[in-house]
Amino acid sequence: MYCSRCGQQNPDGAKFCGACGAALIQSTIQTPNFGIKTSGMAIAAMVLGILGIFTCGLTAIPAIILGIVSLVRIEKSGGSLTGRGFAIAGIVVPCVMLPLIALLMGIMMPALARTRQVAFRMVCGTNLSRLGKAILMYSNDYDGRLPLAGGPNGRWVARLPWWVADNRKDAYGLSDPTATEGRASVSASLYLLVKYAEVTPKSFICKEDYGTTEFEPARYGVGDRELVDLWDFGPNPPRHCSYAYHMSYGPYALTTSSELGTVVAADRNPWIASAFAKAKKDFSKFDPAGDREAIKAGNALAHQEDGQNVLFLDTHVSFEKRAYCGIDDDNIYTSWNGEDRIGGTPPALGSQPADARDSLLVNDPAIPR
Repeated sequence: MYCSRCGQQNPDGAKFCGACGAALIQSTIQTPNFGIKTSGMAIAAMVLGILGIFTCGLTAIPAIILGIVSLVRIEKSGGSLTGRGFAIAGIVVPCVMLPLIALLMGIMMPALARTRQVAFRMVCGTNLSRLGKAILMYSNDYDGRLPLAGGPNGRWVARLPWWVADNRKDAYGLSDPTATEGRASVSASLYLLVKYAEVTPKSFICKEDYGTTEFEPARYGVGDRELVDLWDFGPNPPRHCSYAYHMSYGPYALTTSSELGTVVAADRNPWIASAFAKAKKDFSKFDPAGDREAIKAGNALAHQEDGQNVLFLDTHVSFEKRAYCGIDDDNIYTSWNGEDRIGGTPPALGSQPADARDSLLVNDPAIPR
């Protein structure tokens, strides 16, 4: 019999401790229990709790559950299970760690999102740079003329008469194969780069122009046709082309002899509805002389209105934080009304530049389903 006060062993049946004189109570007699075990579940809870630090909390919930269950089992074991400290550690560590992880994620997520935006912006700029080089290559084969579908006297329409036609006449609705007054979409001019300059449809997609997807003929039941045999990005081109192109259907089609500061292409025009985004309606919110938010109101939608990737005639691409970045601060998304190059007038189907120095980038309006 062991004394609870001094730990001295005494003979069985003794009422007082021979060493310290303390009363010995029979009910407190303890003998070593060699069947006591440490709870493996409690140990597992602690391990998972610690692992949660390195897995951003992925193992935190299992650790808490195991910790609670192991505590209950230890309490009900009648002393045969130990490891209460391990179980508590498995509960406490995640509970302390999860708020810290949430705080860190709250700090890091905006930075990660911004990094993602910059990466997508760079991919978009690379696409436009590739298109610029292809446009230059195309113009070398066509007497310096930039891609223009339907002929020099063509007319802008929302979509081609027949994008899967076997010949140019039917594709553009020409009166005869040599006619020059065809009807063509803006994207049909860009598609000429697919037909004749070996550009892939993927190069026409900005990753931040959400919803727009790579053109694949098989989606429209013409998987047996080659890309070079077609005339546009399918029956609904705005779904497969993220970029606006200089309005070439009229007297101001671009050539390589145009001023180098002329803008050729850029992200989609914010004043024209796309297949997945409504056009901006309130032009009064755009104020070139206003604060940053008023200036952003005139920018493209693709990059959160922070700006737009712009392709110039000399084939260089830059990310412009304002829409008035053409010749003499010309607004690339509006037509010059004779007085205001920076503001201008939002375009509509059939709009024309005011003169050869007026950059007017347009894309085909969304086609109702």
